[in-house]
Amino acid sequence: MYKLLKRENRAKRGELHTVHGVIQTPVFMNVGTAAAIKGAVSTQDLEQIKTQVALSNTYHLHVRPGDRVVYQMGGLHKFMSWDKPILTDSGGFQVFSLAGLRKIKEEGVYFQSHVDGRKIFMGPEESMQIQSNLASTIAMAFDECPPSKADHSYVKASVERTTRWLERCKNEMDRLNLQEGTINRDQMLFGINQGAVYPEIRIEHAKRITEFDLPGYAVGGLAVGESHEEMYHILEEVVPWLPVDKPTYLMGVGTPANILEGVERGVDFFDCVYPTRNGRHGHLYTNHGKLNLFNAQFETDERPVESGCGCPACKRYSRGYIRHLLKAKEMLGMRLCVLHNLYFYNTMMEEIREALDQGDFAGYKARKLLSMNTPI
Repeated sequence: MYKLLKRENRAKRGELHTVHGVIQTPVFMNVGTAAAIKGAVSTQDLEQIKTQVALSNTYHLHVRPGDRVVYQMGGLHKFMSWDKPILTDSGGFQVFSLAGLRKIKEEGVYFQSHVDGRKIFMGPEESMQIQSNLASTIAMAFDECPPSKADHSYVKASVERTTRWLERCKNEMDRLNLQEGTINRDQMLFGINQGAVYPEIRIEHAKRITEFDLPGYAVGGLAVGESHEEMYHILEEVVPWLPVDKPTYLMGVGTPANILEGVERGVDFFDCVYPTRNGRHGHLYTNHGKLNLFNAQFETDERPVESGCGCPACKRYSRGYIRHLLKAKEMLGMRLCVLHNLYFYNTMMEEIREALDQGDFAGYKARKLLSMNTPI
């Protein structure tokens, strides 16, 4: 159940009550594709860096170790030793990114595994069955993610099929949640809005999927090639047509600035690989923009990555030492950088929630953007 606590124009402050605890929103979900955050980050670490929700990938876990294995191990929470909420995406985006390896039909998608080349079929029912085996808190509907610049007729047909697939997802999820052997019989299903960069298709689709009365809705198919301005325009057009009393999730976005802009337009949930991927390459987020620790200027820098930061890296280690670890290809270097970046993102979301509580999100957003664009 979602509880809307406060609004500032379109920006929302809420909480989603789940079987695995309450999620305070707006929230950034930390991406652990294969049931782990890349960069040797443990679930104990996640607790220390203010993580509320972990996100895992249906397709990757189906391929390896196999969703039946995870089911036999008691579900994803038990498997990865994490008792807070987990969201699993449907596998749709990964399947559709395998453009040369897949064939889309009404029943679903036939494709080859990127790991061993074996042939796999995934449709709405299969995606729901896999996610039910994983026993995540929130399951995402199986959809097609058309390219943002695809032609109008292709996108329209694709979105109509995604709607038909959503109905099949809901029916299958309802069936699975009634079964005796299901680990999480309170699993929630979120629908996904598609439509590339065509506002009229997006709005019509939003109206249609809202009729399913699901616990939450996502805006998918953005940050896949369109400009930031186009993405913000689509959010302005489509979010007002999604239920204000349900969480709105912007999939795969983004930078700190993207998140601030998304919150302003009514988004509750975000996820992105940027903080972990950039961290593994020595690119660190701070309140004064990004640092690249590979730069020679940090070789003998005794300061923490960011003064006043409470993350495990900044509390103990210098920029110079972390740079040395990265140059020496020591795993600890990557790990410390990922921990810092996730802590930065999670702390920013905490600040956003506090600003919304105080009715000062607009002021906070302006100060944050100015600060991040003003290097020390």
